[in-house]
Amino acid sequence: MATEAKPGGVRRLSRLPLVLAGATVCAVAVALAMVQAGGGASTSVPGLPDAGTVTVWGLPVARTLTDVGAVATVGALLLVVVLLPGGRRLTATQLRYLTWAGAAAASWTVAAALAMVFTLADLFAQPVGNVLSAAMLADFVATDAQGRSYALMIGAGAATATFCVGVTTARWARLAFVVALAGLLPPAFSGHSAASGNHDAAVTSLALHLLGIAVWVGGLLFVLVVAARREEEAADAARRFSPLAAWALLAVAASGIVNAVVRLPSPETLFTSAYGLMVIAKTVALAALGGIGWWHRRRTLPTLRTGRRRAFVQLAIGELLLMAAAMGLAVGLSRTPAPGPDTSVSPTEELLGFPMPPELGDFPWTPLFTQWHFDPLFAFGTAAAALLYLNGVRKLRARGDRWPVGRTISWLLGLAVTVLTTMSGLAVYGKVLFSVHMGQHMILAMTVPILLVLGAPATLALRAFPAAPKGEPDGPREMLLKLLHSRYVRLLSNPVVASLLFIGSAFVVYYTSLFETLMGSHLGHLFMMVHFLAVGLLFFWVIIGVDPGPRRPPHLGRLFVLILTMPFHSWFSISLMSSSALIGEGWWSLLDRPWVEEPMDDQYDAGAIAWATGDIPVLITTIILAIQWIRADLREARRVDRQIERGDGNDPLAAYNAYLAGLHARDRRTAAPETAKKET
Repeated sequence: MATEAKPGGVRRLSRLPLVLAGATVCAVAVALAMVQAGGGASTSVPGLPDAGTVTVWGLPVARTLTDVGAVATVGALLLVVVLLPGGRRLTATQLRYLTWAGAAAASWTVAAALAMVFTLADLFAQPVGNVLSAAMLADFVATDAQGRSYALMIGAGAATATFCVGVTTARWARLAFVVALAGLLPPAFSGHSAASGNHDAAVTSLALHLLGIAVWVGGLLFVLVVAARREEEAADAARRFSPLAAWALLAVAASGIVNAVVRLPSPETLFTSAYGLMVIAKTVALAALGGIGWWHRRRTLPTLRTGRRRAFVQLAIGELLLMAAAMGLAVGLSRTPAPGPDTSVSPTEELLGFPMPPELGDFPWTPLFTQWHFDPLFAFGTAAAALLYLNGVRKLRARGDRWPVGRTISWLLGLAVTVLTTMSGLAVYGKVLFSVHMGQHMILAMTVPILLVLGAPATLALRAFPAAPKGEPDGPREMLLKLLHSRYVRLLSNPVVASLLFIGSAFVVYYTSLFETLMGSHLGHLFMMVHFLAVGLLFFWVIIGVDPGPRRPPHLGRLFVLILTMPFHSWFSISLMSSSALIGEGWWSLLDRPWVEEPMDDQYDAGAIAWATGDIPVLITTIILAIQWIRADLREARRVDRQIERGDGNDPLAAYNAYLAGLHARDRRTAAPETAKKET
């Protein structure tokens, strides 16, 4: 059998480079065809400058090769750090594919550099030879968003290629993976999506789209490579990739829908414009890929586990070619102008991503509940968190285990409040009024975390995830346990560190130029909201968290941390109310707010909101901490009673009395000679 399998394995291996080259050619060919069909290769207009034929056709080719290189880099690193079993030191198989990742990252870097040159030629409508100068490229990077985007991507590709050389530990491989994922994101913040009216939703959805595609396509590519090369770890890699592929498919589909809704002004343009027809073609390809993935899960993965690779490899090759065609469609879509209304966007709308809302007015502040703005990150994030949590509860109940209903309600309520804070009128007016923004901050940092940490998501995950069999690679449960007890979490969960991050970050954000900088971009504003939520979760996890952690102070210590931290919060609130300098003045001055007469009054209201909304969460937290303290004492008392009733010799009271008796006997033995000397 071994002699018969070897020639077949060699033939399959020899065809593998042809398959990879064919997928790349397919992506390039579809991209060029879509550019031609969408009008991206239209002829020059007489009397106007022209970038030339080389730029017209070279730019989509360079972008396609950039996408292929990025996807291959992410896929190879995903295989190394997630899909292949290993420990702290990389195995020989992991090191081999880390070399593939380095080569893919190098090609990604070169292709991105070519795409940057072609983009510069296209923007200036000049032949490539006229823009090939260090001065023009440096000016492009310094002054244009697309130039900075390409520079960051080139830097990420080069850094990833460097990390992959000589790395032998999983830690450095994970760092390279993070850098590669970060390098995918800059294009989302320039180009069509960033320039659209609702650019907040467009940019976020495109970023999620890019990450989902890279994980999905890149992961499939290297699972196929592992299976075609007859690696022993092929079945494990495919098993681990299957749930990732399902989530990536959901992310790609959901973010693609959001991006299409943002870009298309009406449903009719979906069928009457070249852009809309390309969206339909991508949707059909996505549906076909979803069907192939379902077939993989039902048919080919079980056969792969038994050592029969042929069916999996053949179907994966077809899936890879279809994915390559979809990537070419995406490049053609980026070169096709989207249909849109002939209305101009005001400077304020361009800054906010939505029109200036009406005056908030007096109580009951109805616009806070009627003005909604969709945010894909928080929408998809909260939906995924709710589905994962409910699925964990379902698994526990299916095997007969109990899970407190109160925890489920607390988790879902926390997610609902997150949605309300980040997508209702609070989110709309939070960009326009400092007082409303401060309300957002307080809710995300002091209300939502209390609800979420009481949901005990890590405890639920540890109970729902099955333990990996002895001798098998670590599963999700083992990886979560390692994370919870890692030295990074140990450092962050130190009460002093958690308190400094919770309080100190507010002073750093608002009393430096950082607030103005973050408000000026969607990415910065998004980072600020996520940061407030993260530091709040960390702080309240230390104080009232139910989930296990590496360092959990006693209840008295937690109460002391809470009491010591809150005066600094009050100090921050009072400093806002008494400040004579307008915080974020550069940002507020850019907005056309005719109904805001006194910005300093709004800032005073922000300080008052911070002060008023801080007391209630602290009171609730104190009550919860007291209840947890009482319950812990009752549990300890019941444990002691059970030991006494068992009479197994482990009675702690008897042990303590024996300890005291031993001390007394020792003192008597020590005092006896001295007494005898005195008597003599």
